[in-house]
Amino acid sequence: MRGTTAGLPSPHPLGAALPAVYADDDFTQRFVAGLDVVLAPLFHVLDCLESYFTPALAPEDFVDWLTTWVGTELDGTEPPATRRRAVATAVALHRVRGTRRGLSEAVHLAFGVRPEIIESGGAAWSARPLGPFPGSPHSGLRVILRVDDPAGADPHRLHAVVAAARPAHLPFTVEVTARSAPGALPEAMPDATSEGT
Repeated sequence: MRGTTAGLPSPHPLGAALPAVYADDDFTQRFVAGLDVVLAPLFHVLDCLESYFTPALAPEDFVDWLTTWVGTELDGTEPPATRRRAVATAVALHRVRGTRRGLSEAVHLAFGVRPEIIESGGAAWSARPLGPFPGSPHSGLRVILRVDDPAGADPHRLHAVVAAARPAHLPFTVEVTARSAPGALPEAMPDATSEGT
């Protein structure tokens, strides 16, 4: 995984470990110095192995590799701080995947803004039988991302994030819109019968 690094010294040079007869042999010392260049990154990685699996400390290219290990929903264009946070929070996000909280966290991680989530479902309790069912009879999910500059938020990326984090059985719609004035009421949940944007 790690390549050679120019000027990186080996903590265990091979030339010093050779028998004394080779200590003054210029060819042998130059030969094993070439091996030191190849082995030095391995020694340094093994000495610092724990930091490679700590998202805040790992080298940037290794963080990209870790994102594939933990199943983050990234497209590779995010800044390094976002990728590190995605790796660090991946386990917690997988625990709440398919829930309202998990969907909100996934969108927030990708866009830095909490979405507005309108669900068709509901829950109610009644002491009497045959009460009305809560929620809408048509299942669906609507995710609205309100940002200052709608042109700066990719609706296709939002669609991909919601598709990965939503409950698997729910059709959904997504929308990127300008941040509304404080106190504005959300629009009603439409009858969602198919996936789309």
